[in-house]
Amino acid sequence: MSWLQSRRLHYFVGGVAILFGLLVALRMVFLFGFSSVTGGESHPWALVLETLGIGVRFDLRLAVLLMLPAMLLAWLPRWNSVRSGLLRGLSRFWLLLALAVVLLMYFIDFGHYAYLGVRLNASALKFLGDVQISQQMLWESYPVVWITLGWLALLVLSVFALFRLERITFDRQVRPISLWARIWGSAAMVVVVFFVLIGRTSNVNLENPVPLRWNDAFFAGDSQLGALGLNPVLFFYDTLKVPQERYDEAQVRQYYPQVSAYLGVDAPDAEQLDFSRRVPAQPHQLAGAAPNVVFIMLESLGTTAVGAYGNPLNPTPNLDRLAEQSWFFRHFYVPVTGTAKTVWASISGVPDVSRSETATRNPLITNQRSLINELEGYHKLYTIGGNSGWANMNALVRQSIDGIQLYEEGYWQSRNVDVWGISDLDLFKETDQLLRDLPQNKPFFAYIQTAGNHRPFTIPKDNDGFEVIDRPLEEVQAAGSRSVEQYNAARLLDFNIGRFMEMAKAGGYYDNTIFVMFGDHNTRIANIDYMKPAFDQLGLESNNVPLLIHAPGLLGAREFDEAVGLTDLLPTIAGLLGIEYDTQSMGRDLLTPPPEGERVVPLVLREGTFPLIGAVTKDFLLQMNHDGSEPSLHDLHSATPLDNVAEQYPEEYQRLLPLTRGLYETARYMLYDNVREQ
Repeated sequence: MSWLQSRRLHYFVGGVAILFGLLVALRMVFLFGFSSVTGGESHPWALVLETLGIGVRFDLRLAVLLMLPAMLLAWLPRWNSVRSGLLRGLSRFWLLLALAVVLLMYFIDFGHYAYLGVRLNASALKFLGDVQISQQMLWESYPVVWITLGWLALLVLSVFALFRLERITFDRQVRPISLWARIWGSAAMVVVVFFVLIGRTSNVNLENPVPLRWNDAFFAGDSQLGALGLNPVLFFYDTLKVPQERYDEAQVRQYYPQVSAYLGVDAPDAEQLDFSRRVPAQPHQLAGAAPNVVFIMLESLGTTAVGAYGNPLNPTPNLDRLAEQSWFFRHFYVPVTGTAKTVWASISGVPDVSRSETATRNPLITNQRSLINELEGYHKLYTIGGNSGWANMNALVRQSIDGIQLYEEGYWQSRNVDVWGISDLDLFKETDQLLRDLPQNKPFFAYIQTAGNHRPFTIPKDNDGFEVIDRPLEEVQAAGSRSVEQYNAARLLDFNIGRFMEMAKAGGYYDNTIFVMFGDHNTRIANIDYMKPAFDQLGLESNNVPLLIHAPGLLGAREFDEAVGLTDLLPTIAGLLGIEYDTQSMGRDLLTPPPEGERVVPLVLREGTFPLIGAVTKDFLLQMNHDGSEPSLHDLHSATPLDNVAEQYPEEYQRLLPLTRGLYETARYMLYDNVREQ
């Protein structure tokens, strides 16, 4: 253990301790001087302390990050800051500059929160557009001189402490440390630093280590409490990655007449860009007591993998059987492919048309309005076998759904089977037990997010008798799967759905539950000759996924032939439950006649900086570049679907043309317009 006598180690640990103590002290200043949270009054102390615990882990991460460059200069093998005055000066300059910037950001954060009620984020950069006005406002509103003096004093004290530590550690007498001790000590420090940067010491899935992120501060779904758990420097950096060009307001205004008519806006107001409307209780509401509602997101399951949609290998007998007993939708589309984007649209009712990262990664908009909150008197659960922090999905869930109980990796009794956590079968079993244990005095809403039908396509050993079928690779590829493993993973997902239905029957809630089962995207790579050519050649197979609304005790069997979209699910459920609600999202009740005539669903066919957008109906697809250029109309029933048939169907072309661009630009706007007031 002679490596514990290392001068470099003492310098690094001491420096981290000084910086950590400084950051924690600043956090206390925020708590008692600026935050609206009052422990024991506005919020229980248990929640306040848990949030502070998250915050100090962010502070420790920042302290380590600030010390790492200085430590690396000291740890160089021969020419290092311990021996070289030049490198020691460089190390001091780094610490001086970094601390000056960090402390300045803290002081700005205090003023920003006092002024706007939100922590410092990249949106504050907009004030640089009017530097003179912003400077005058600051001078007239704040004691700038005293704040500057306070910043300088704190900077001098902090730098003095670090420089003093440097002299005490580096200039003392050298104690010999053996080579192996140095190696083992260095390895131990790397491990410690890794876990500090991850921010977690328990329930760390090393196959998929999800670090502590800003969204973890909002575990309680309370924006003011969550602000207490943020670190302003790290949070500002996170928000810098959010594109500053949010939406094109001019385009939203141009297409407002068409989109407001599409949504059935009560009192159209193009000046205010108002898309809100009041939806009354529907005449088709179900009679009797309020039923349970269970959303089941079927990971990576497109229509090409389901027998009911034409797959020749019949890999999904349970879903096929349920389709015959349910509301079955042949032309159901997710607006954008990707798991996080599907979760977003299904909860918020707004397509996630973000061009760079998913909307769940944007901390400025994860507090969305959701119709799930209209389910008054419901228990609300969200279950996922892995870590919900992937893509920051838990930020959307916790901030947008009031009273939600989120169960994820670390809670389950079952063991992880792969990178995605516990198996889907175990997820269904443990979720079923949670539902059975709920008090029977009110119904429940549950959202179950599966993951097994995804690489690495794990088949767990404990699978209730599921048997793998070894088919020739050519045969499964001809039926839309890229591999035999993927084919069996889809079969296993179907098997697990069948088992969950059996559990629901045994648990006594099957007959009084509406099960909404939908895919999040398709991952087929091989041929799909059994589907119409349009789905392959136009890329629609990625967005075309199965949808079943299964409630045999409440709804009869019915097949829907219209095109419908993911954002329509919650309005449809609200209609069945007889709920009157306000909304300004893009979803519409599937049982109400669409104002545009034949129903139109917006899509993003190709993501990225320059997306390809579209609007699809039962019979046609109109696609164009995101800027409206090169529009073309395509017949989904044609043997040559790539042909532009705009001239053959001019009325359909003119009907879809403004809706395609208008719905896309409006969705970009709604990502911000649908944010709840804090």
